[in-house]
Amino acid sequence: MITNFVLAFFFGWIMVITFIVYKLRNHYNQLTSRTRRRSIDEILDAVLKQGKSNETNQQELKKELDKVQSHLKHSYQKMGLVRFDAFGKSEGEQSFVLALLNENNDGVILNFIYIHDGVRIYAKQIKGGKGEKHELSEEEKQAVGKAG
Repeated sequence: MITNFVLAFFFGWIMVITFIVYKLRNHYNQLTSRTRRRSIDEILDAVLKQGKSNETNQQELKKELDKVQSHLKHSYQKMGLVRFDAFGKSEGEQSFVLALLNENNDGVILNFIYIHDGVRIYAKQIKGGKGEKHELSEEEKQAVGKAG
């Protein structure tokens, strides 16, 4: 009786182990057939090689990104526009001020003053959000404020 029980237990155990081995073998065969490799070692070597290649590409992309970001700091990123009536008459707000600033609030202010003969354009340099050589008018300060 005990021998029958032991034999039944071992038979069950062999069935479980056979099932596990069968599943593992199928998984292994599927893995190697999908990757067109013959062994797990070849698959792991390919993964490690690809990982190293990705790391190199990532370092190159980071260098390029840093370069682009340093160039962007000097480009105009902010813009402020204020329309106003230059002479206080009822001509409408046909004159305007345009502020073009970079990340450090450096840039240029362009004044477009509408008069009956045409348009007059004036420019002022901006450093740190303030006029570099000339004092800013109220409209120019508003344009810088909108840009910032």
